[in-house]
Amino acid sequence: MPRTLITGGAGFLGSHLCDRFIAEGHEVVCMDNLITGNPDNIAHLIGHERFSFVHHDVSTFIYVAGDLDNVLHFASPASPIDYLRLPIQTLKVGSLGTHNALGLAKAKGARFLIASTSEVYGDPQIHPQPESYWGHVNPVGSRGVYDEAKRFAEAMTMAYHRYHGVDTRILRIFNTYGERMRLDDGRALPAFMGQALRGEPITVFGDGSQTRSFQYVDDLVEGIWRLLHSGETDPVNIGNPDEVTIKEFAEEVVALTGSSSTITFVDLPDDDPKVRQPDITRAREILDWAPQVDRAEGLRRTLDYFRSRVAAADA
Repeated sequence: MPRTLITGGAGFLGSHLCDRFIAEGHEVVCMDNLITGNPDNIAHLIGHERFSFVHHDVSTFIYVAGDLDNVLHFASPASPIDYLRLPIQTLKVGSLGTHNALGLAKAKGARFLIASTSEVYGDPQIHPQPESYWGHVNPVGSRGVYDEAKRFAEAMTMAYHRYHGVDTRILRIFNTYGERMRLDDGRALPAFMGQALRGEPITVFGDGSQTRSFQYVDDLVEGIWRLLHSGETDPVNIGNPDEVTIKEFAEEVVALTGSSSTITFVDLPDDDPKVRQPDITRAREILDWAPQVDRAEGLRRTLDYFRSRVAAADA
């Protein structure tokens, strides 16, 4: 029976990975310090014979008894509101946490996959963004704590691959949404859904002309599964190339919810990327992967979840 450690396993993405690996017959060790993770995300797995939870900060030494076949490092604050509130912890989990997770993978002879991000491309000067693009990041800007933590994590991963021979994978995740996102995590969809369902004005940064490319979480999980089991050690983008402006995205949420909300505009944050769209040529060719859930369907799937979250928060 394969045994897999998922750091950040109680988070939005990590918990969906726990579900997938359990479904595929793995024994899963979920590790999280619950700074941004939520025990509710994995409550349904507690008591499962092939699931265990370890409350631990991976920025300190990681100990896991027994064999491991895979280490998936997903621990990190992932939304601007979190990494701006937790800048030191974000840098530590990307540096020390990645070092510790790689050291564990090396000791166990396990395959290692790092959750990197499209943020390594910064405010890009090449559009769409291929994996060969080195990025345009402000290392001393407020967003730099996340961007540079992930860039360092990629460099550390490749160093362990080249120097120690660890079997590594680098995943660059583009904007992902779905069930188990926190209403207050500051990302576009939870914010828009919460405001629309309450009939509040929807706040859009800048003039809303900046673009993003949103993928549904199930598509991402499938891409991760395929990348892990491929032989590819160079970075791979996993995202949906269907690009939309943030203003248009807000209008889609208003229409979907039937809300009376109006759109208001606020100042654009520092270093906010003007465009974001993945070039997924490599994912198509290497993994035979492409997103299957279009944005309209993905948003419909998440609507009931956000309704329940708003009702619980307002109760």
